[in-house]
Amino acid sequence: MEYADRLEQSELTEAIMLAEGYLMQGQTYMALELLLRRAEDVEEYIDRNCPTTDSQQWFSFSSPFDRLAYQVVERDPRELRDVGEPLDRLYADLALARMTDGDTHLAIEALKQAVRWNPMACEHRLNLAELCRDVDDISEYLALSHSVLIRASEPSHLIRAFLSFAEYFQASGKSREAAALLRAARRVDASDPLLRVVLEQAVGTQHDPDVVSDEEEGQILDELQLPRGANAQIVICLLQCALDARELGDQDAETRLMLRARALAGAELSHRLMGELLASEGPVGATEDASGAATGVARGEGVTDGKEAAANFRNG
Repeated sequence: MEYADRLEQSELTEAIMLAEGYLMQGQTYMALELLLRRAEDVEEYIDRNCPTTDSQQWFSFSSPFDRLAYQVVERDPRELRDVGEPLDRLYADLALARMTDGDTHLAIEALKQAVRWNPMACEHRLNLAELCRDVDDISEYLALSHSVLIRASEPSHLIRAFLSFAEYFQASGKSREAAALLRAARRVDASDPLLRVVLEQAVGTQHDPDVVSDEEEGQILDELQLPRGANAQIVICLLQCALDARELGDQDAETRLMLRARALAGAELSHRLMGELLASEGPVGATEDASGAATGVARGEGVTDGKEAAANFRNG
């Protein structure tokens, strides 16, 4: 494939879809060959056309929400440019092909690229965390799980991150900490299929979420420097994007975003945050009133960096 001034979007997307078809059919070699060839083309194009500088960075955000949430959570002062291609999907598929081929370390490298291109795609972070756990890189496993707690915009992602910590503490012989994490996950969505299996297995054990009270759960999470639920800033970003969709007359997108916010934080908190957002004068995340007032309810700010938190857990 030759490049002139830009990537051929349809051709790359079609190649990704073809590779995904190969993977579904068990034709790993065909998928891997195709994905590696496209990744080589992409990297050549990026090197030539998308330089990272102190003032500019390129990404592959899948939606306006991802872009806004990145700006708010990361506070990146650089100009954000969109490469206009699903590069995170390309590398996530490459990671799957590598795993199917039995090469965990190369799968890890591919998933790191998926995260690099869309830092808000928590599915990539969670999958990468699990691979790091499998190769005994526990510090990175905890750091990535912690990063999802701050960035999650889907209840299932928030729950998986809580479960990662619960698994770690249970394996470390810290049953009450594990119970508190399971209790926090249950509060997000008790009907989550993965969580229901874990909760059934925990009944009557020392890490049963019912062995700790709500107050004890809060104290334990505070001591661990972990949030108690969704990051209020993420919820506000969902609501802001819902308002943007309303202004554009896109009722379907507005409804989807509102439902995501409510699923993540509950109807009452979402309603209150929407009121604060409408009352604020500046853009989302730019005023202390909108993000700061929400923090006390949805504990998203004031937590330590993932690496620091991981060190605290392992040394504590």
